[in-house]
Amino acid sequence: MSQWLVLGIAMAAVCGVVLIITVLKERRLTDDHDPTETPDVIEYLTMMVGVVYAIVLGLAIAGVWEARSAAEDTVRTEAQALHEVSARARAYPAPVQDRIRSDVDAYVSYVVHKEWSTMSDQGQLTQRGTELLSKVRADVTDYHPRNDFEGQSYQPLVDQVAVADGARNARADAADSTLPGVVWFGLIIGGAISVGIMFTLQIRRSGREMLMAGLFSALIAFLLFLVWDFDSPFSRGISASADPFRDLFPHL
Repeated sequence: MSQWLVLGIAMAAVCGVVLIITVLKERRLTDDHDPTETPDVIEYLTMMVGVVYAIVLGLAIAGVWEARSAAEDTVRTEAQALHEVSARARAYPAPVQDRIRSDVDAYVSYVVHKEWSTMSDQGQLTQRGTELLSKVRADVTDYHPRNDFEGQSYQPLVDQVAVADGARNARADAADSTLPGVVWFGLIIGGAISVGIMFTLQIRRSGREMLMAGLFSALIAFLLFLVWDFDSPFSRGISASADPFRDLFPHL
């Protein structure tokens, strides 16, 4: 099922529940009911609950957005480092540079076409990808430079392989959800409370009040969906992609 279809159903369901409760609550009121009896302190507490929840929700959105941005930077760093390895291998003899470039291409092709889907579905990397990157490392570190020119290129190549390996490890860390379960519990309960406090303000069945109640409920549902979508940088609707690899290795 499409992520956006799930969002639409969730928002419609939340709005429907709120409106149904409002109608049922209105039908139970007696003729002598006074809608002005809500104490000022309840309105103040209602406002404070909304402010506190808005702060918490804003911090959650900022946190998952930062995690997603960091995941994108990690992918770019890994792709750029491997591109540098492939480009700087030109300082070595033809058989050596061909072997390095072939192994780099094999690793990148595997990441883009096979490992990426595994990472998205299971939240983890594969052993095969680790083995392919280890082969690239062995190609670079096992070669003994024969002259000063090759010697000057050796250490930068080793450094770039280390950068790619570090970026791969960071990508593995970012493949799973970033928010712990207790945070999600607080966000969901806080959202339910924020929507529920509308009923302490003697909400009526006027068109304006019904519209605002529905829109407010839909907004809470949308923001929670946004947090959920960004919470897993590589596997949901608005996810980090493998485009940096495709851009730097267009021949794969």
